[in-house]
Amino acid sequence: MEATDPLLPPGDRARLNEIVDGLVDRRRRIAALQGEEAQLLHAAQEYALAQRRALDARPDAPDDIALRSIAAEIGAATVQSDRTVHARMGDAAALVERFPITLAALRTGRISRAHAAVIADAGANIDASEARADYEAAVLPVAERETVGRLRPVARRLADRCHPVAVDERHRQARHERRVWVSDRDDGMAELGLTGPAHLVHGAFDRLTQLGAAVIDVRRRDGARSVEPPSKPDTRRLDEVRVDVALDLLLTGHATSEATAASIPEAEVFRARIQVTIPVRTLIGAADRPADLAGYGHLDAATARTLAAAAPGWDRLFTHPVTGAVLAVDRYRPTNEQRRLLRARDEHCRFPGCRQPTSRCDIDHTIAREHDGPTAVTNLAHLCRRHHTLKHHSAWRVRQRPDGTLQWTSPTGREYDDRPARTLAFEPAPF
Repeated sequence: MEATDPLLPPGDRARLNEIVDGLVDRRRRIAALQGEEAQLLHAAQEYALAQRRALDARPDAPDDIALRSIAAEIGAATVQSDRTVHARMGDAAALVERFPITLAALRTGRISRAHAAVIADAGANIDASEARADYEAAVLPVAERETVGRLRPVARRLADRCHPVAVDERHRQARHERRVWVSDRDDGMAELGLTGPAHLVHGAFDRLTQLGAAVIDVRRRDGARSVEPPSKPDTRRLDEVRVDVALDLLLTGHATSEATAASIPEAEVFRARIQVTIPVRTLIGAADRPADLAGYGHLDAATARTLAAAAPGWDRLFTHPVTGAVLAVDRYRPTNEQRRLLRARDEHCRFPGCRQPTSRCDIDHTIAREHDGPTAVTNLAHLCRRHHTLKHHSAWRVRQRPDGTLQWTSPTGREYDDRPARTLAFEPAPF
């Protein structure tokens, strides 16, 4: 059912505009103050380093005693842990000394502190100042229009392109750092962490999500068929079921142990799903330009070729040479071409800021079928259930441009562009 009124009544619209404008202004002012705070924290660290040099004559003093003392002073005055202050002084120093363009954007309120942290973190390994400046110039326009979650993979891709060491070499070095660890928490809980190749970790998470969703489906079907209500209803959320399934797999080898309670048949097979986009010259071995792992960033060429060799089939993308927008999809054994093109183009829900992957989204007609909207790629886009419902049952409106950009109009008349993921960070390949 479509909402009939595209905008709020003038009086309501004016009030909501006033509220939204006020929040935008406050966020901008908060960001500017956080930029000033970063400079003050950096000044505090500089002062502490100067004090440390003055204490060099005391061999019994720890190397960072001056930093500890200043952090404790600031922490006591601002009611924060001195360890937190110490860490934030280091983050501030990295921002002020290595990313001045980003700091300026923060000082003027164009980005938030969280955006600045993502930019600094992704570019931390770029040592050359000119390369860092190129990286900042490329990433800041994205940061100004995208959420932190969407910025993160784009920032990694752009940082990879500016890094002097090739992705393949850095991946080989990073593989030596893979590990598993345990951190104890309160109330009888602990955390199990794992660092490994991105495509395998993303694939493992996707498989756990599929298994968890299957457990919930079985639970619902059994509940619907049951005459007697269960003595202990299973009210676990997907996150909880994912954890239970992961522990079952690690401890018993399958997701059907007693701990899972309601589970899937042992014979049920789930394959992990990941989306990797590989330049054709990399695929045939004529170049080593990195591939893109959807939702993460760059993937080294050797791993990408290994994945392509094991895949039962693959899609061939035709992209715009300037914008990087996906124009068409071809496949040696074509099936559901439009769905494949949309998955390649969208990568996630197309409402501004949403990161739900396409596997958990509906394919929506931008102009509804009942309004003569065609079933064409230029009239289709992935929307998660939350934003699909919002589109059809509220005053939000959307139209789609030929390049796949969705122009959303809010109930107050504000317009927000959502560009396809692959056009956010694009560099034409030399041929």
